[in-house]
Amino acid sequence: MQKIIPAKLQKGDKIMIIAPSRGLKLIGQDCREIAEKRFQDMGLTVVFAPNTKDENWNELGTGSVEQRVEDIMTAFKDKSVKAIFTTIGGFNSNQILAHLDYDVIKANPKIICGFSDITAVLAAIQAKTGLETYYGPHYSSLGMKLGCEYTLDYLQKILFSDEPIEVKASAEWSDDMWFIDQDKREFIKNDGFWILHEGKAEGKIVGGNLCTFNLLLGTDMRPAFEQDTILMIEDDAESYPAAFDRNLQALCHQPDFKNVKGMVIGRFQKGSKLDRKMLEFIINNKPELKNIPVLANVDYGHTTPIITIPFGGYAVMNNGKLTLQK
Repeated sequence: MQKIIPAKLQKGDKIMIIAPSRGLKLIGQDCREIAEKRFQDMGLTVVFAPNTKDENWNELGTGSVEQRVEDIMTAFKDKSVKAIFTTIGGFNSNQILAHLDYDVIKANPKIICGFSDITAVLAAIQAKTGLETYYGPHYSSLGMKLGCEYTLDYLQKILFSDEPIEVKASAEWSDDMWFIDQDKREFIKNDGFWILHEGKAEGKIVGGNLCTFNLLLGTDMRPAFEQDTILMIEDDAESYPAAFDRNLQALCHQPDFKNVKGMVIGRFQKGSKLDRKMLEFIINNKPELKNIPVLANVDYGHTTPIITIPFGGYAVMNNGKLTLQK
């Protein structure tokens, strides 16, 4: 499928917030104020989709399928909207995938950014339209008072510029519940990227939250691993070692996995119990990964801060170095 690259952002652009997974009600007022100020400081105007309201909150903490689909399609159809940001992740954005109008999305390409459960939306759009999508902070992510500078830096590098970006490890990271007490934070010194397998590789970026990505296996909404693919995956605290191992194996069993030339793994949350030793054991016990470079503990996923990744873009791996480009 022909690749479509959306226009980069410029100061003065309008962005729209949507809630394809959990609803806006989950986001505290202080977080909203900080996030909107951050967008304003980037020169962007924030608006909310018609159904992205506190009252649209059902038994699963989301709006209805119809409301969520309407908001995504409204955002893509609105010519004045230059980028779409998701409110937060959750568990059920895959409910809406069969109801989206991918022809309309393809005809109105623009930036869409989010992570975690939003993997399903980003991957389906990438697979069905060829549009480059962005695995990066939610609207709520930018409501973090402290420790957000690295996240903001990479977001702006990816969404405002065409220049290739060499990813550098953050100085420190956090896995605390920052949204409960914005002033009481725990930061951990970063020991850098983990080179689990050395080597060089380059190719198209595919991936996201592993357990969510795997929900698309066997459908036409899973992006193909084309001739040269760099697989970039991460998972949350529920991904304990055995769960990560079998979810990764499910990908390795895909007929087109032979086209994966390198793999980049995001930092795991402390609750997952997936330290370097355990991760090396899992990776080294998969024959499918024997001859490809593997880089781990990279700043993306469910710890903070995070980079923004252009899915459908291009990645270059070079013995521990990682470069992203459109």
